[in-house]
Amino acid sequence: MKLSPSSVAVVVSNRKKALAWYTQKLGLDVIAEMDHWTVVGRKKGGLALHLCEYGKPTPKAEKGNTGIMFLTNDSMEKTYRKLKKAGVKFSVPPEKVEWGWHCRFLDPDGNEFWLAPRE
Repeated sequence: MKLSPSSVAVVVSNRKKALAWYTQKLGLDVIAEMDHWTVVGRKKGGLALHLCEYGKPTPKAEKGNTGIMFLTNDSMEKTYRKLKKAGVKFSVPPEKVEWGWHCRFLDPDGNEFWLAPRE
């Protein structure tokens, strides 16, 4: 048996505002919308983010480091500059560590995501 991840939940305070941020700033597609959640990702497949609004049905949630990593086909510097220009806030600017380049950025609710080049 082989299992593949489909989506990861990210708790947000306002689903409509979060949807605008993920589609406009990160360029993700809307995959599905229901009354209490929206799924964003790539229409051609891959891991999707399930945007869940506080209290619908999640009564309480913590923001923070999600552990979710995005990969870019461009250079780290080019992607960093493009996202920063679009208004994305970074908690860790690009840095080279023993395993390679990475940086971390925040969504409007303070959820932190990793970014690394696809090498």
